[in-house]
Amino acid sequence: MAKIRVAVLGVGYMGKYHAEKFAASPAAELVAVADADGARAAEIARALGCAHTDEYRTLLPKVQAVCVAVPTERHYEVARACLEAGVHALVEKPLARTLAEADELLALAQARGLVLQVGHLQRFNPAFQALAADTARPLFIDIERLAPFKARGTDVDVILDLMIHDLDLALALARAPVEQVSASGFRVLTDAIDIANARLEFADGAIASVSASRVSQAPVRKLRVFRHDGYVSADLQGQKLRYARRSAAAGEAGIEVVERGFERVDELRAQAEDFLRAAGSRSAPLVSGEQGRRVLALALDVVRLVDERLARHAELQ
Repeated sequence: MAKIRVAVLGVGYMGKYHAEKFAASPAAELVAVADADGARAAEIARALGCAHTDEYRTLLPKVQAVCVAVPTERHYEVARACLEAGVHALVEKPLARTLAEADELLALAQARGLVLQVGHLQRFNPAFQALAADTARPLFIDIERLAPFKARGTDVDVILDLMIHDLDLALALARAPVEQVSASGFRVLTDAIDIANARLEFADGAIASVSASRVSQAPVRKLRVFRHDGYVSADLQGQKLRYARRSAAAGEAGIEVVERGFERVDELRAQAEDFLRAAGSRSAPLVSGEQGRRVLALALDVVRLVDERLARHAELQ
């Protein structure tokens, strides 16, 4: 099959890595990279042996697919221009700033028969995929993501920057729709929310607690799923699962612990390959625009609840 002609739009921290994966893919021809910082675009292009520009629109007639890795505030503008030009789009999370913007992008992609994929990277983690494929119903999902402060990503709050990844994982693990959401959060080092917790209650009685911080001293990454027969702890960085189950054979403790490892997968590469497959066959990607829209709606609901809670507390002071 002919290689798919690809451009990466925005080659900052994440865009650089996206460009490297497409440049290395046998299914893609990395035609060019674009960035408002022309010097940055030229630097990445030299390293990868492709063209570069500071005006992304000039590339649209030359490519079949793009990866949109510009700042969140420009996702809608850039993705819309690409879809209007008949170009498949992989958009970094979040899909857009508002549901109205997301809905317009979805309608455009559907009307033109184009792939619109959203960059929820950890769906490609083999440990998470095994966990999600397990048919046992979750009772309680506990997810925690703590990160040291970095200036990168502070154009949005921690909910749209970090928590949205784990809200997506919670939705993928749950077996029922969300019925109720409660949330709290605080500003610490920026003018936006830097630490937040959301509690999701699902229609089947399952509950998820999702916490995110970008002002912690050390990184922490935890995902645990409690079920009737025990619990599963996921090490997503190590791509391993650890099962703890009741067992008469385990002696007085009654707990049997089993660890399951997986052949390591480069999630960013797997995401790029899935996008190329979907674009080449005009079929559904693993993380569709509709799924990106669903988690965006939940994340925006969490943002609203946090803002309302902070406003109530401010009135009492």
